Amino acid sequence: MTSSNTSQRRLFKDLQKIRTEELQGINAIPVDDDMRVWNALIDGPVDTCYEDGLYTLRMEFSDTYPLTPPIVRFTCKMFHPNVYADGSICLDILQRNWSPTYDVCAILTSIRSLLNDPNPNSPANNEAAKLFLENRRLYESKVRKLVEESIMADQIHNDLKITDDSIQTNDKSEIETTPNE
Repeated sequence: MTSSNTSQRRLFKDLQKIRTEELQGINAIPVDDDMRVWNALIDGPVDTCYEDGLYTLRMEFSDTYPLTPPIVRFTCKMFHPNVYADGSICLDILQRNWSPTYDVCAILTSIRSLLNDPNPNSPANNEAAKLFLENRRLYESKVRKLVEESIMADQIHNDLKITDDSIQTNDKSEIETTPNE
């Protein structure tokens, strides 16, 4: 059996787990028909400055998954001690402490936990780590500002989608009724 087949089977198993289990604050799906690229969504943990935020990620799996970790990046703006400017995440289970026993659910749960409990001693974003340690109020204020921006952007996106759907529906109904007139 090739590593590609092993990887594909494992990803199908991970997807089945996401679809069947009730998972708090995380979700993920493959992009189109490519099981090696997934989009994921994490809800900001309650009682944190990340609360009410919806955080999008992209997960890329190699043919050697689960023997090697996926590449995981936030695709939304993040201000966090353990998130690089490009969205890459400094998390031990995605690097030196990776184990093939980790699945997509475990990865996303760990990232969600990292939002709740940053590790400023291993910073990917020095400014965020410094603020987290020295001025927690300002750190939380910066995070909340991004949360508010993401909520507004999401609302605008939803409003545009509703408008776009309405336009398509109206166009369709006009086309259908015109021949009968």
